[in-house]
Amino acid sequence: MLCTDGSGLALDALRQGLELLVPGTRTVVVSVMAPFDPSLMTGTGFAGGVMTPDERDEAMEKEQSEAQLAVDEVVSGLGLLDAETIVRVGDAGHEICELAASLPASVVVIGTHGHSGVRRAMMGSTSDYVVRNAVCPVLVQGAG
Repeated sequence: MLCTDGSGLALDALRQGLELLVPGTRTVVVSVMAPFDPSLMTGTGFAGGVMTPDERDEAMEKEQSEAQLAVDEVVSGLGLLDAETIVRVGDAGHEICELAASLPASVVVIGTHGHSGVRRAMMGSTSDYVVRNAVCPVLVQGAG
C-alpha cells in the first residue's frame, strides 16, 4: 500500500521506497482527505457560519478531485498501471491503518517530511502514527 498526500516529496519518497518492494504484487495507492469542519456552516458561539451548504458541497467535491488526482499522479508517475486507487476521508494516520488492516496490506510505504523537535510535536506525524499502529510492516521513506 502506497500513501500519498499529493506532494512532490511524497512521490519522491514512494519512488525510492518502491525500489525495495517485490515487483508484480498487488499495489494500492491511497490518499486521505481531511473531513469537513461543520463549524464552517454552523458557526461557533456568536460567529455565524461562513459557508453555505452548496459551497460546502463544492469544496468537498474539489478536495475529492484533488485527492483522486494525487493518487492518479502516483500511478502514472511510477508506472503502476495495474494499481488500485483509494481516497478516504478522515484522520490520515487512522484511515491508513484501518485500510491496511482491511485489505490486508503486506506493507505500507509512506513518506515523511523529516520534521523534528518542536515542529513535529506540534504538528504530529502521520508516519509516526502509522508506524506505531499499523498491523503490518511500515516503510517510512524520507524524500531527497
